[in-house]
Amino acid sequence: MGDMTTADSLKPQPNIISRASTRLGQIYQSVLDKSTPHTAARWIFTLVVFVSYAIRVYLLKGWYIVTYALGIYYLNLFIAFLSPKVDPSMEDNEDGPSLPTRSSEEFRPFIRRLPEFKFWYSGTKAIVIAMTCTFFEAFNVPVFWPILVMYFIILFCITMKRQIKHMIKYRYLPFTHGKTKYKGKDDSGKVFSS
Repeated sequence: MGDMTTADSLKPQPNIISRASTRLGQIYQSVLDKSTPHTAARWIFTLVVFVSYAIRVYLLKGWYIVTYALGIYYLNLFIAFLSPKVDPSMEDNEDGPSLPTRSSEEFRPFIRRLPEFKFWYSGTKAIVIAMTCTFFEAFNVPVFWPILVMYFIILFCITMKRQIKHMIKYRYLPFTHGKTKYKGKDDSGKVFSS
């Protein structure tokens, strides 16, 4: 019995930094968990952070390459947000479920490759990282920003055109607005809509 006490005392105890780091991680995760159902508030917060970043870049007149990289990253996140988890163009009909292509086929819900919360979280982190980069002169690469703007617009148009063609070809709509809502009756016979 005395050996167990000795063995327990020989275990390295977490130091104060490790405990504080663990506690801060728990608080951070708790705040994220509590913010999950508050979609509008989360996006308003992200908008405020982005506007503060844009004002900082405008006033400093630099860090355009960081802003361009942020735009490309957001474009990639947006495409993943619009895409189905299982790409119908890569799927064989025998391997598993696919999106219905005819009205007579069974309805399958649209499942995103990148869920809304992860889209928001990754995007907000990216803005914070871009804001942090504006405090370091090493990231202020001199570029002619109108070329970056034109290149981004062209890239955005080409990418969105391809995504929209994909959505039309495989007949999926990644948004719930405008989709048919079915009415039914509950156990008591009252009509409800989903």
